[in-house]
Amino acid sequence: MIEGRRPYLTLLALCLPAVSTAMEIGVPDPALTGVPVEIVVSEVPAGAQVELGLGERRYRAVADEAGVSLFEVPPIAEAGRTTVTAVADGRSASAELRVLPGWVSLLPAFAAIVIALAIRNVVPALLAGLWLGATALNTFTPTGAGKGLLDVFQVFVTGAVADADHAAIILFTMMTGGMVGIITRNGGMLSIVRHVVSRAKTAVGGQLAVWLMGLMIFFDDYANTLVVGNTARPITDHLKISREKLAYIVDSTAAPVASIALATTWIGYEVSLIEGALAGIDELAGIPAYSLFLNSIPYSFYPILAIVFVCAVAWSGRDMGPMLRAELRARRNPVSALEPASGSVEGDMLKAKPDAPPRAINALLPIGVMIVALGAGLYATGSGDTLTDIIGSADPYKAMMWASFIGVLTAAFMTVAQGILDAHETVDAWYGGARATLFGMIVLVLAWAMAAVTNDLNAKGYLISILGDSLPAALVPVAVFMLAAVTAFATGTSWGTMGILVPLVVPLAWAIMSTSGMGGAGDMHILYSSIACCLAGAVWGDHCSPISDTTVLSSIASGCNHIEHVRTQLPYALLVGLVAVVLGTIPGGFGVPPWLSLVAGVAVLLIVLRLFGRRADAAAR
Repeated sequence: MIEGRRPYLTLLALCLPAVSTAMEIGVPDPALTGVPVEIVVSEVPAGAQVELGLGERRYRAVADEAGVSLFEVPPIAEAGRTTVTAVADGRSASAELRVLPGWVSLLPAFAAIVIALAIRNVVPALLAGLWLGATALNTFTPTGAGKGLLDVFQVFVTGAVADADHAAIILFTMMTGGMVGIITRNGGMLSIVRHVVSRAKTAVGGQLAVWLMGLMIFFDDYANTLVVGNTARPITDHLKISREKLAYIVDSTAAPVASIALATTWIGYEVSLIEGALAGIDELAGIPAYSLFLNSIPYSFYPILAIVFVCAVAWSGRDMGPMLRAELRARRNPVSALEPASGSVEGDMLKAKPDAPPRAINALLPIGVMIVALGAGLYATGSGDTLTDIIGSADPYKAMMWASFIGVLTAAFMTVAQGILDAHETVDAWYGGARATLFGMIVLVLAWAMAAVTNDLNAKGYLISILGDSLPAALVPVAVFMLAAVTAFATGTSWGTMGILVPLVVPLAWAIMSTSGMGGAGDMHILYSSIACCLAGAVWGDHCSPISDTTVLSSIASGCNHIEHVRTQLPYALLVGLVAVVLGTIPGGFGVPPWLSLVAGVAVLLIVLRLFGRRADAAAR
């Protein structure tokens, strides 16, 4: 019956005079105490005066040509529910604004972190944090909790998987794992192990080799983590190096080197953020964004010191705390080369076939092809006159997809062509390698979902609001560093942290410098250091966070229990971060030359390692 009435309703609508559309009020749900509230009134006649009522407060604005008025309402002091009203052109509308205490926005991430560290299992911890966050986005009632539980999977997990970039990372990881499965089964990895073992006969040599491999694959942190971790794992297993140590070397080399090298996927992202932040600053209009980035590199104390400290740990053979215990366990109860760790999903398909010829080329060529294809893909998808411009504008996800697919095809073709495995065995080997990444991909998807929840709760906005903008100019860099670190730690994403903070920090730093009478050539260290601290703080928080994507990927590639990787890396990351702040960032804000801070930082790290570190080989004996 309803379908049959539609033509009559349409004819009636055509005969009646046009009726104005109802005015609408768009409010955030929820808003947070202490954070400015953005309210949008739409469907208003262009140029009309709009009056907004929020409790006893009144605000006025004029509608633009599209009939939209934007109100920036000062922070609300108390949590609760309040009615928002709007009056314009003789019409009115109302909406309910729900305000939560600002600290609630941080609860999901910190609850997940505490639970993960307490029970040493990240999946239930992430699910609990997601449930808490989804409940906050609904209401803290039984009904809201029930709907929040359903939203965890239907809204946030689905959204994480449906994102095209996330899907590319998942597929790249699984394809890389599949390639490793093939080159392991065809005997290629066994040959590399024997070749390296004949030269790197000690754990120190093996660790240094992994560190050098991490420096060589500098152009993308994901590729660095997956290629180095998967390739080095059999070697470090044979040399009785713990998988926790392998995960640490991989994780603490990949992002730092990718973030400060001159031409990487990170650099294009960072330079584009800086360029956007410069748009509204007339005094800096003539300075190229890439020039600002280059000048900020010496102030990136944490990434530089992290790379140096990894080398020092590997070279000295000394370890401290949980990492020392992991190394002692590996020396006494080593994991055999090419064997999966206890509890791993890897099976017999990730062992070399008994009659497979040990030919290193069967592993080296697919890996080399994948690395070359990744570089070529970055070049092909980028544009510009210089290599930096080309790589900076490239599509890393597309390049990663191409590279992993070509690498798998190369490994499969070589294996079948030599008659080492038939087509069925090759597919099984690929499946075995891809299956080994499944648990890690589950954790990664949940981590992405957690980032979405904290974003919807505006956790970053709350963190920024409690910092304030009244700091002395010399302390701006350290404040930025700590804010970036906390944000990255709570959200698990360094790129997301930089994306939020760089557009805010650059104008903020310049405004504080101008207010303080600074801005000459001798005062630019404040701006350089502030830009560097967005990056360095984000990387530091990322290294400390158990819900970080690169931390998860490092665990996957190294075959290491994820929580154990976090427990063993955290003390080293905290040590390097503390030294970077105390001897680098704070003095840098007062004009101390960065090279002097770097020399002092390296010296202190070496002294600490010498005084408190112990050699696992000697202790095991």
